[in-house]
Amino acid sequence: MNITIKVGTAEKEPAEVVVFYLYEDAKTLCESLARADKALNNIVSELIREKRFVAKSNKTIILPTYGKIRAKRIMLVGMGKKKDVTPDKIRQAAGTTATTLRDMGICGGASMMDSIDIPQPAGEWYQAYSEGVLLALYQYRKYKTIPPEDQQEFKALTLLVSGEGEPGIVRESVTHGQIIADAVSFARDLINTPSRDKTPGILADIARKMSREVGIQCKIVSLPEIKKLGMGGLLGVAQGSAQPPKFIILEYNAHAKNQDTVVFVGKGITFDSGGICLKQAKDMDIMKSDMSGGAAVMGAMKAISRMKFPRHVVGLIPCAENMPGGSAIKPGDIITFYSGKTAEVANTDAEGRLILADALAYAEKYKPAAVIDLATLTGSCVVALGTVVTGMLGNSEELKKRVKSAGEKTWERVWELPLWEEYQEQIKSDIADIKNVGGPYAGAITAACFLSRFTEKYPWVHLDIAGTSWCEKNNAYAQKGASGVGVRLLVQLIRNWDRFSEVK
Repeated sequence: MNITIKVGTAEKEPAEVVVFYLYEDAKTLCESLARADKALNNIVSELIREKRFVAKSNKTIILPTYGKIRAKRIMLVGMGKKKDVTPDKIRQAAGTTATTLRDMGICGGASMMDSIDIPQPAGEWYQAYSEGVLLALYQYRKYKTIPPEDQQEFKALTLLVSGEGEPGIVRESVTHGQIIADAVSFARDLINTPSRDKTPGILADIARKMSREVGIQCKIVSLPEIKKLGMGGLLGVAQGSAQPPKFIILEYNAHAKNQDTVVFVGKGITFDSGGICLKQAKDMDIMKSDMSGGAAVMGAMKAISRMKFPRHVVGLIPCAENMPGGSAIKPGDIITFYSGKTAEVANTDAEGRLILADALAYAEKYKPAAVIDLATLTGSCVVALGTVVTGMLGNSEELKKRVKSAGEKTWERVWELPLWEEYQEQIKSDIADIKNVGGPYAGAITAACFLSRFTEKYPWVHLDIAGTSWCEKNNAYAQKGASGVGVRLLVQLIRNWDRFSEVK
Protein backbone atom coordinates (compact mmCIF):
# COMPACT_ATOMS: atom_id res chain seq x y z
CA MET A 1 0.00 0.00 0.00
CA ASN A 2 1.49 3.33 -1.12
CA ILE A 3 0.54 6.61 0.58
CA THR A 4 1.71 9.83 -1.04
CA ILE A 5 1.24 13.50 -0.17
CA LYS A 6 0.32 16.05 -2.81
CA VAL A 7 -0.55 19.72 -2.82
CA GLY A 8 -3.70 20.04 -4.89
CA THR A 9 -7.44 20.56 -5.11
CA ALA A 10 -10.18 17.98 -5.26
CA GLU A 11 -11.85 19.18 -8.44
CA LYS A 12 -8.59 18.93 -10.39
CA GLU A 13 -7.49 15.51 -9.12
CA PRO A 14 -7.75 12.75 -11.80
CA ALA A 15 -8.60 9.93 -9.40
CA GLU A 16 -10.96 6.97 -9.35
CA VAL A 17 -12.48 8.57 -6.27
CA VAL A 18 -11.89 11.67 -4.14
CA VAL A 19 -12.86 11.35 -0.47
CA PHE A 20 -14.28 14.16 1.66
CA TYR A 21 -14.91 14.10 5.41
CA LEU A 22 -17.95 15.81 6.95
CA TYR A 23 -18.98 16.68 10.48
CA GLU A 24 -22.51 16.03 11.63
CA ASP A 25 -22.85 19.46 13.24
CA ALA A 26 -21.13 21.52 10.50
CA LYS A 27 -23.20 24.50 9.32
CA THR A 28 -21.45 24.81 5.96
CA LEU A 29 -19.36 22.67 3.64
CA CYS A 30 -15.61 23.10 3.80
CA GLU A 31 -14.10 25.15 0.96
CA SER A 32 -12.80 22.19 -1.05
CA LEU A 33 -16.10 20.29 -0.87
CA ALA A 34 -18.11 23.45 -1.60
CA ARG A 35 -16.20 23.90 -4.87
CA ALA A 36 -16.77 20.28 -5.85
CA ASP A 37 -20.43 20.52 -4.82
CA LYS A 38 -20.91 23.55 -7.06
CA ALA A 39 -19.41 21.69 -10.00
CA LEU A 40 -21.76 18.78 -9.25
CA ASN A 41 -24.89 20.96 -9.29
CA ASN A 42 -25.11 21.11 -5.48
CA ILE A 43 -25.87 17.42 -5.05
CA VAL A 44 -23.96 17.16 -1.76
CA SER A 45 -25.66 20.11 -0.08
CA GLU A 46 -29.01 18.78 -1.29
CA LEU A 47 -28.34 15.34 0.23
CA ILE A 48 -27.43 16.94 3.55
CA ARG A 49 -30.35 19.36 3.54
CA GLU A 50 -32.80 16.54 2.88
CA LYS A 51 -31.02 14.36 5.49
CA ARG A 52 -30.42 11.63 2.95
CA PHE A 53 -26.86 11.68 4.26
CA VAL A 54 -26.18 12.37 7.94
CA ALA A 55 -22.48 12.52 8.77
CA LYS A 56 -22.47 10.19 11.75
CA SER A 57 -19.17 8.47 12.51
CA ASN A 58 -18.05 6.14 9.73
CA LYS A 59 -21.19 6.53 7.62
CA THR A 60 -20.39 6.67 3.91
CA ILE A 61 -21.94 7.42 0.54
CA ILE A 62 -20.36 7.32 -2.92
CA LEU A 63 -21.61 9.49 -5.79
CA PRO A 64 -20.71 9.44 -9.50
CA THR A 65 -19.46 12.74 -10.95
CA TYR A 66 -20.49 12.17 -14.60
CA GLY A 67 -17.34 13.95 -15.77
CA LYS A 68 -18.18 17.26 -14.09
CA ILE A 69 -14.91 17.08 -12.17
CA ARG A 70 -11.85 15.02 -13.04
CA ALA A 71 -12.47 12.30 -10.45
CA LYS A 72 -14.90 9.56 -11.47
CA ARG A 73 -16.59 9.51 -8.07
CA ILE A 74 -16.65 11.33 -4.78
CA MET A 75 -17.03 9.65 -1.42
CA LEU A 76 -18.42 11.29 1.71
CA VAL A 77 -17.34 9.90 5.09
CA GLY A 78 -19.03 10.94 8.32
CA MET A 79 -16.92 12.07 11.28
CA GLY A 80 -19.63 12.58 13.90
CA LYS A 81 -19.65 15.83 15.87
CA LYS A 82 -16.69 18.16 15.52
CA LYS A 83 -16.33 18.60 19.27
CA ASP A 84 -15.84 14.84 19.66
CA VAL A 85 -13.06 14.45 17.10
CA THR A 86 -9.94 12.66 18.34
CA PRO A 87 -7.00 11.05 16.56
CA ASP A 88 -8.79 7.72 16.95
CA LYS A 89 -11.91 9.09 15.23
CA ILE A 90 -9.60 9.99 12.35
CA ARG A 91 -8.02 6.54 12.52
CA GLN A 92 -11.50 5.01 12.26
CA ALA A 93 -12.56 7.26 9.39
CA ALA A 94 -9.38 6.41 7.50
CA GLY A 95 -9.93 2.70 8.05
CA THR A 96 -13.55 2.95 6.90
CA THR A 97 -12.40 4.80 3.77
CA ALA A 98 -9.81 2.18 2.86
CA THR A 99 -11.94 -0.92 3.38
CA THR A 100 -15.02 0.55 1.70
CA LEU A 101 -13.04 1.40 -1.43
CA ARG A 102 -11.20 -1.92 -1.43
CA ASP A 103 -14.43 -3.89 -1.14
CA MET A 104 -15.82 -1.95 -4.11
CA GLY A 105 -12.86 -3.10 -6.19
CA ILE A 106 -11.33 0.39 -6.37
CA CYS A 107 -7.54 0.18 -6.28
CA GLY A 108 -6.65 3.83 -5.65
CA GLY A 109 -8.01 7.20 -4.67
CA ALA A 110 -7.35 10.56 -3.06
CA SER A 111 -8.41 11.99 0.30
CA MET A 112 -9.03 15.71 0.69
CA MET A 113 -7.32 16.20 4.04
CA ASP A 114 -8.40 19.82 4.43
CA SER A 115 -11.98 18.57 4.80
CA ILE A 116 -11.02 17.00 8.16
CA ASP A 117 -9.98 20.43 9.42
CA ILE A 118 -6.95 18.96 11.18
CA PRO A 119 -5.84 21.11 14.12
CA GLN A 120 -2.27 22.22 14.66
CA PRO A 121 0.19 20.73 15.34
CA ALA A 122 -0.93 18.28 12.69
CA GLY A 123 1.62 15.50 13.21
CA GLU A 124 -0.31 13.02 15.39
CA TRP A 125 -3.44 13.46 13.29
CA TYR A 126 -1.70 12.55 10.03
CA GLN A 127 0.02 9.66 11.75
CA ALA A 128 -3.35 8.42 13.00
CA TYR A 129 -4.81 8.70 9.50
CA SER A 130 -2.07 6.62 7.87
CA GLU A 131 -2.26 4.07 10.70
CA GLY A 132 -6.01 3.73 10.18
CA VAL A 133 -5.68 3.11 6.44
CA LEU A 134 -2.98 0.48 6.78
CA LEU A 135 -4.34 -1.30 9.85
CA ALA A 136 -7.76 -1.58 8.23
CA LEU A 137 -6.35 -3.13 5.05
CA TYR A 138 -4.55 -5.88 6.97
CA GLN A 139 -5.68 -9.39 6.05
CA TYR A 140 -4.24 -12.72 7.15
CA ARG A 141 -4.44 -14.94 4.09
CA LYS A 142 -1.32 -17.10 4.30
CA TYR A 143 -3.27 -20.38 4.36
CA LYS A 144 -6.38 -19.33 2.41
CA THR A 145 -7.12 -19.83 -1.26
CA ILE A 146 -8.60 -16.59 -2.61
CA PRO A 147 -10.60 -16.66 -5.87
CA PRO A 148 -9.39 -14.07 -8.42
CA GLU A 149 -12.61 -12.07 -8.13
CA ASP A 150 -12.03 -11.65 -4.37
CA GLN A 151 -8.43 -10.51 -4.64
CA GLN A 152 -9.22 -6.81 -4.48
CA GLU A 153 -6.38 -4.64 -3.28
CA PHE A 154 -6.48 -0.98 -2.46
CA LYS A 155 -2.97 -0.12 -3.58
CA ALA A 156 -2.51 3.65 -3.54
CA LEU A 157 -3.88 6.65 -1.68
CA THR A 158 -2.97 10.28 -2.28
CA LEU A 159 -3.39 12.70 0.59
CA LEU A 160 -4.39 16.02 -0.94
CA VAL A 161 -3.37 19.03 1.11
CA SER A 162 -3.50 22.76 0.55
CA GLY A 163 -0.19 24.59 0.34
CA GLU A 164 -0.51 25.65 3.98
CA GLY A 165 1.26 23.98 6.88
CA GLU A 166 4.58 22.13 6.89
CA PRO A 167 4.79 19.32 4.29
CA GLY A 168 7.92 17.94 5.99
CA ILE A 169 6.04 17.33 9.25
CA VAL A 170 3.16 15.75 7.34
CA ARG A 171 5.52 13.38 5.50
CA GLU A 172 7.36 12.41 8.67
CA SER A 173 4.06 11.76 10.47
CA VAL A 174 2.73 9.61 7.63
CA THR A 175 6.01 7.67 7.59
CA HIS A 176 5.77 7.07 11.33
CA GLY A 177 2.21 5.85 10.86
CA GLN A 178 3.39 3.44 8.18
CA ILE A 179 6.19 2.11 10.41
CA ILE A 180 3.85 1.59 13.35
CA ALA A 181 1.13 -0.05 11.25
CA ASP A 182 3.73 -2.37 9.74
CA ALA A 183 4.89 -3.34 13.24
CA VAL A 184 1.30 -4.01 14.37
CA SER A 185 0.71 -6.13 11.25
CA PHE A 186 3.93 -8.02 11.98
CA ALA A 187 2.61 -8.79 15.49
CA ARG A 188 -0.81 -9.74 14.11
CA ASP A 189 0.81 -12.15 11.66
CA LEU A 190 2.74 -13.84 14.47
CA ILE A 191 -0.37 -14.21 16.63
CA ASN A 192 -2.62 -15.44 13.80
CA THR A 193 -0.07 -18.07 12.72
CA PRO A 194 -1.02 -21.62 13.78
CA SER A 195 0.98 -22.92 16.72
CA ARG A 196 2.66 -25.71 14.74
CA ASP A 197 4.27 -23.02 12.59
CA LYS A 198 5.45 -20.82 15.46
CA THR A 199 6.96 -23.13 18.03
CA PRO A 200 9.37 -21.49 20.48
CA GLY A 201 12.24 -22.40 18.13
CA ILE A 202 10.52 -20.91 15.08
CA LEU A 203 9.61 -17.77 17.03
CA ALA A 204 13.26 -17.40 18.02
CA ASP A 205 14.30 -17.69 14.36
CA ILE A 206 11.77 -14.99 13.40
CA ALA A 207 13.17 -12.74 16.14
CA ARG A 208 16.71 -13.25 14.81
CA LYS A 209 15.67 -12.41 11.26
CA MET A 210 13.71 -9.32 12.32
CA SER A 211 16.63 -8.12 14.43
CA ARG A 212 19.04 -8.36 11.53
CA GLU A 213 16.63 -6.43 9.31
CA VAL A 214 16.20 -3.48 11.68
CA GLY A 215 19.61 -3.49 13.35
CA ILE A 216 18.97 -4.53 16.94
CA GLN A 217 20.86 -7.06 19.03
CA CYS A 218 19.30 -10.47 19.50
CA LYS A 219 20.34 -13.29 21.79
CA ILE A 220 18.48 -16.59 21.98
CA VAL A 221 18.91 -18.50 25.23
CA SER A 222 18.31 -22.22 24.60
CA LEU A 223 17.59 -25.16 26.91
CA PRO A 224 21.11 -25.84 28.29
CA GLU A 225 21.62 -22.22 29.29
CA ILE A 226 18.06 -21.89 30.62
CA LYS A 227 18.86 -24.83 32.92
CA LYS A 228 22.16 -23.24 33.90
CA LEU A 229 20.36 -19.98 34.76
CA GLY A 230 17.90 -21.92 36.93
CA MET A 231 14.79 -20.60 35.22
CA GLY A 232 12.48 -23.14 36.84
CA GLY A 233 9.28 -21.44 35.70
CA LEU A 234 10.19 -21.59 32.03
CA LEU A 235 11.58 -25.12 32.36
CA GLY A 236 8.57 -26.34 34.32
CA VAL A 237 5.98 -25.07 31.85
CA ALA A 238 7.92 -26.43 28.86
CA GLN A 239 8.65 -29.91 30.23
CA GLY A 240 5.37 -31.43 28.99
CA SER A 241 6.08 -30.43 25.37
CA ALA A 242 8.28 -31.98 22.71
CA GLN A 243 9.31 -28.40 21.83
CA PRO A 244 12.15 -27.01 23.96
CA PRO A 245 11.75 -23.53 25.47
CA LYS A 246 13.55 -20.42 24.26
CA PHE A 247 14.29 -17.11 25.95
CA ILE A 248 14.48 -14.27 23.43
CA ILE A 249 16.50 -11.18 24.40
CA LEU A 250 16.25 -8.12 22.13
CA GLU A 251 18.25 -4.97 22.78
CA TYR A 252 18.04 -1.64 20.99
CA ASN A 253 20.59 1.16 21.38
CA ALA A 254 22.62 -0.87 23.86
CA HIS A 255 25.47 1.65 23.99
CA ALA A 256 23.32 4.70 24.69
CA LYS A 257 24.86 6.91 27.34
CA ASN A 258 23.00 8.81 30.05
CA GLN A 259 19.78 7.04 29.11
CA ASP A 260 17.18 5.27 31.20
CA THR A 261 16.86 1.59 30.38
CA VAL A 262 13.27 0.51 29.73
CA VAL A 263 12.54 -3.22 29.63
CA PHE A 264 9.53 -4.80 27.95
CA VAL A 265 8.60 -8.36 28.94
CA GLY A 266 6.15 -10.34 26.78
CA LYS A 267 4.51 -13.68 27.53
CA GLY A 268 5.42 -16.13 24.78
CA ILE A 269 3.27 -19.24 25.28
CA THR A 270 3.00 -20.40 21.67
CA PHE A 271 0.15 -22.74 22.57
CA ASP A 272 -1.69 -23.17 25.86
CA SER A 273 -3.57 -26.43 26.33
CA GLY A 274 -3.75 -25.82 30.06
CA GLY A 275 -1.31 -28.65 30.71
CA ILE A 276 -2.51 -31.37 33.09
CA CYS A 277 -5.31 -28.96 34.11
CA LEU A 278 -6.62 -29.23 30.55
CA LYS A 279 -8.78 -26.46 29.11
CA GLN A 280 -12.19 -27.05 27.52
CA ALA A 281 -12.08 -27.94 23.83
CA LYS A 282 -14.34 -24.97 23.00
CA ASP A 283 -12.24 -22.08 21.67
CA MET A 284 -8.96 -23.82 22.50
CA ASP A 285 -7.84 -23.03 18.94
CA ILE A 286 -7.58 -19.37 19.98
CA MET A 287 -4.86 -20.39 22.44
CA LYS A 288 -2.41 -19.92 19.59
CA SER A 289 -2.76 -16.27 20.64
CA ASP A 290 -1.29 -16.85 24.10
CA MET A 291 1.97 -15.34 22.85
CA SER A 292 0.33 -11.99 22.08
CA GLY A 293 2.42 -10.23 24.72
CA GLY A 294 5.62 -11.55 23.15
CA ALA A 295 4.42 -10.55 19.68
CA ALA A 296 3.66 -7.02 20.93
CA VAL A 297 7.18 -6.71 22.34
CA MET A 298 8.72 -7.89 19.07
CA GLY A 299 6.55 -5.50 17.05
CA ALA A 300 7.33 -2.57 19.33
CA MET A 301 11.07 -3.25 19.18
CA LYS A 302 10.86 -3.34 15.38
CA ALA A 303 9.09 0.03 15.21
CA ILE A 304 11.28 1.70 17.84
CA SER A 305 14.41 0.72 15.92
CA ARG A 306 13.04 1.93 12.58
CA MET A 307 11.98 5.24 14.12
CA LYS A 308 15.48 5.65 15.63
CA PHE A 309 14.42 6.86 19.05
CA PRO A 310 17.40 7.85 21.23
CA ARG A 311 16.47 5.40 24.00
CA HIS A 312 17.84 2.17 25.45
CA VAL A 313 15.14 -0.50 25.24
CA VAL A 314 15.32 -4.21 26.04
CA GLY A 315 12.73 -6.84 25.09
CA LEU A 316 12.54 -10.14 27.00
CA ILE A 317 10.28 -12.92 25.67
CA PRO A 318 10.17 -16.29 27.46
CA CYS A 319 8.73 -18.86 25.04
CA ALA A 320 7.26 -22.30 25.67
CA GLU A 321 4.36 -24.59 24.86
CA ASN A 322 2.09 -25.65 27.74
CA MET A 323 1.19 -29.25 26.94
CA PRO A 324 -0.19 -32.23 28.92
CA GLY A 325 2.58 -34.73 28.07
CA GLY A 326 3.77 -37.58 30.25
CA SER A 327 6.56 -35.42 31.60
CA ALA A 328 4.35 -32.36 32.18
CA ILE A 329 4.46 -30.41 35.41
CA LYS A 330 1.76 -31.60 37.82
CA PRO A 331 -0.49 -29.83 40.31
CA GLY A 332 1.28 -29.84 43.65
CA ASP A 333 4.78 -29.65 42.19
CA ILE A 334 7.24 -27.07 43.52
CA ILE A 335 9.44 -25.04 41.18
CA THR A 336 12.41 -22.79 41.92
CA PHE A 337 12.77 -19.64 39.85
CA TYR A 338 15.79 -17.72 38.57
CA SER A 339 15.43 -15.43 41.60
CA GLY A 340 15.64 -18.33 44.05
CA LYS A 341 12.01 -18.00 45.15
CA THR A 342 9.82 -21.13 45.13
CA ALA A 343 6.22 -21.61 44.07
CA GLU A 344 3.65 -24.34 44.47
CA VAL A 345 1.94 -25.10 41.19
CA ALA A 346 -1.70 -25.35 42.25
CA ASN A 347 -2.98 -25.10 38.67
CA THR A 348 -0.93 -25.85 35.54
CA ASP A 349 -3.18 -23.56 33.50
CA ALA A 350 -1.80 -20.59 35.43
CA GLU A 351 1.44 -20.99 33.50
CA GLY A 352 2.00 -17.50 32.09
CA ARG A 353 2.96 -16.06 35.45
CA LEU A 354 5.53 -18.87 35.90
CA ILE A 355 7.51 -17.99 32.79
CA LEU A 356 7.09 -14.25 33.36
CA ALA A 357 8.50 -14.62 36.87
CA ASP A 358 11.83 -15.78 35.48
CA ALA A 359 11.94 -13.02 32.87
CA LEU A 360 10.97 -10.30 35.36
CA ALA A 361 13.67 -11.43 37.76
CA TYR A 362 16.19 -11.54 34.90
CA ALA A 363 15.27 -7.93 34.01
CA GLU A 364 17.05 -6.79 37.20
CA LYS A 365 20.42 -7.29 35.53
CA TYR A 366 19.76 -4.27 33.28
CA LYS A 367 19.22 -1.96 36.29
CA PRO A 368 16.02 -0.75 34.60
CA ALA A 369 14.34 2.58 35.18
CA ALA A 370 11.07 0.87 34.30
CA VAL A 371 9.72 -2.56 33.35
CA ILE A 372 6.42 -3.15 31.55
CA ASP A 373 5.12 -6.67 30.99
CA LEU A 374 2.31 -7.65 28.64
CA ALA A 375 0.49 -10.96 28.91
CA THR A 376 -2.75 -12.69 28.00
CA LEU A 377 -2.73 -13.68 31.63
CA THR A 378 -6.23 -14.21 33.03
CA GLY A 379 -9.80 -14.86 32.01
CA SER A 380 -10.69 -12.94 35.15
CA CYS A 381 -9.50 -9.72 33.55
CA VAL A 382 -11.86 -10.33 30.63
CA VAL A 383 -14.73 -10.90 33.06
CA ALA A 384 -13.90 -7.67 34.90
CA LEU A 385 -13.14 -5.35 31.97
CA GLY A 386 -14.41 -7.06 28.82
CA THR A 387 -12.61 -6.71 25.51
CA VAL A 388 -12.46 -2.91 25.31
CA VAL A 389 -9.71 -2.06 27.77
CA THR A 390 -6.51 -3.64 29.10
CA GLY A 391 -6.08 -4.28 32.81
CA MET A 392 -3.19 -2.41 34.45
CA LEU A 393 -1.53 -3.03 37.80
CA GLY A 394 1.84 -1.97 39.12
CA ASN A 395 4.04 -0.67 41.90
CA SER A 396 4.84 2.80 40.52
CA GLU A 397 2.37 5.67 40.34
CA GLU A 398 4.50 7.64 37.89
CA LEU A 399 4.96 4.70 35.53
CA LYS A 400 1.24 3.90 35.64
CA LYS A 401 0.51 7.51 34.69
CA ARG A 402 2.91 7.29 31.76
CA VAL A 403 1.39 4.03 30.53
CA LYS A 404 -2.14 5.39 30.88
CA SER A 405 -1.19 8.53 28.93
CA ALA A 406 0.34 6.44 26.12
CA GLY A 407 -2.79 4.29 26.07
CA GLU A 408 -5.05 7.33 25.72
CA LYS A 409 -2.91 8.74 22.91
CA THR A 410 -3.01 5.50 20.92
CA TRP A 411 -6.51 4.45 22.00
CA GLU A 412 -5.03 1.25 23.45
CA ARG A 413 -6.57 2.25 26.74
CA VAL A 414 -5.80 0.78 30.16
CA TRP A 415 -7.75 0.64 33.39
CA GLU A 416 -6.11 0.25 36.76
CA LEU A 417 -7.00 -2.55 39.14
CA PRO A 418 -5.82 -2.44 42.78
CA LEU A 419 -2.68 -4.24 43.90
CA TRP A 420 -3.35 -3.97 47.62
CA GLU A 421 -1.54 -5.94 50.30
CA GLU A 422 -4.72 -7.75 51.33
CA TYR A 423 -4.76 -9.65 48.01
CA GLN A 424 -1.28 -11.05 48.68
CA GLU A 425 -2.81 -13.30 51.34
CA GLN A 426 -4.51 -15.33 48.61
CA ILE A 427 -1.23 -16.56 47.08
CA LYS A 428 0.35 -17.78 50.30
CA SER A 429 1.41 -21.43 50.20
CA ASP A 430 1.84 -23.87 53.08
CA ILE A 431 4.78 -25.60 51.39
CA ALA A 432 6.49 -22.94 49.22
CA ASP A 433 7.11 -19.20 49.19
CA ILE A 434 3.97 -18.62 47.11
CA LYS A 435 1.46 -20.53 45.00
CA ASN A 436 0.47 -19.75 41.44
CA VAL A 437 -3.29 -19.27 41.95
CA GLY A 438 -5.20 -17.38 44.58
CA GLY A 439 -8.59 -19.02 44.59
CA PRO A 440 -11.84 -18.19 42.74
CA TYR A 441 -11.90 -14.44 43.34
CA ALA A 442 -9.93 -11.48 41.95
CA GLY A 443 -7.90 -13.69 39.63
CA ALA A 444 -6.42 -10.86 37.57
CA ILE A 445 -5.26 -9.14 40.76
CA THR A 446 -3.79 -12.23 42.43
CA ALA A 447 -1.94 -13.06 39.20
CA ALA A 448 -0.35 -9.62 39.35
CA CYS A 449 0.37 -10.17 43.06
CA PHE A 450 2.36 -13.26 42.03
CA LEU A 451 4.35 -11.21 39.49
CA SER A 452 4.93 -8.44 42.00
CA ARG A 453 7.08 -10.82 44.08
CA PHE A 454 9.65 -10.69 41.27
CA THR A 455 9.56 -6.92 40.61
CA GLU A 456 10.45 -5.48 44.00
CA LYS A 457 13.67 -3.77 42.87
CA TYR A 458 12.36 -1.53 40.06
CA PRO A 459 9.29 0.43 38.90
CA TRP A 460 6.94 -1.99 37.17
CA VAL A 461 3.61 -2.10 35.37
CA HIS A 462 1.74 -5.24 34.33
CA LEU A 463 -0.71 -5.15 31.41
CA ASP A 464 -3.22 -8.00 31.22
CA ILE A 465 -4.22 -8.07 27.55
CA ALA A 466 -6.35 -11.23 27.70
CA GLY A 467 -9.44 -9.30 26.63
CA THR A 468 -7.93 -6.88 24.13
CA SER A 469 -5.52 -9.15 22.23
CA TRP A 470 -8.21 -10.84 20.12
CA CYS A 471 -11.07 -9.34 18.08
CA GLU A 472 -14.27 -11.34 17.77
CA LYS A 473 -15.48 -9.25 14.83
CA ASN A 474 -14.29 -6.60 12.38
CA ASN A 475 -14.34 -2.93 13.30
CA ALA A 476 -13.16 0.25 11.59
CA TYR A 477 -9.47 -0.67 11.55
CA ALA A 478 -9.17 -4.10 13.19
CA GLN A 479 -10.27 -7.42 11.81
CA LYS A 480 -11.49 -10.60 13.45
CA GLY A 481 -8.45 -12.30 14.93
CA ALA A 482 -5.30 -10.86 16.44
CA SER A 483 -5.43 -7.17 17.33
CA GLY A 484 -1.70 -6.56 17.87
CA VAL A 485 -2.60 -4.59 21.00
CA GLY A 486 0.32 -3.15 22.91
CA VAL A 487 2.58 -2.31 19.98
CA ARG A 488 1.32 1.24 19.53
CA LEU A 489 1.14 1.87 23.28
CA LEU A 490 4.76 0.78 23.85
CA VAL A 491 6.03 2.83 20.91
CA GLN A 492 4.20 5.92 22.20
CA LEU A 493 5.60 5.34 25.69
CA ILE A 494 9.18 5.32 24.39
CA ARG A 495 8.56 8.17 21.99
CA ASN A 496 7.55 10.48 24.85
CA TRP A 497 10.06 9.13 27.35
CA ASP A 498 12.28 11.45 29.33
CA ARG A 499 14.26 10.90 32.48
CA PHE A 500 12.36 8.84 35.02
CA SER A 501 12.25 10.71 38.31
CA GLU A 502 11.07 7.95 40.62
CA VAL A 503 13.72 6.13 42.60
CA LYS A 504 12.89 2.68 43.91
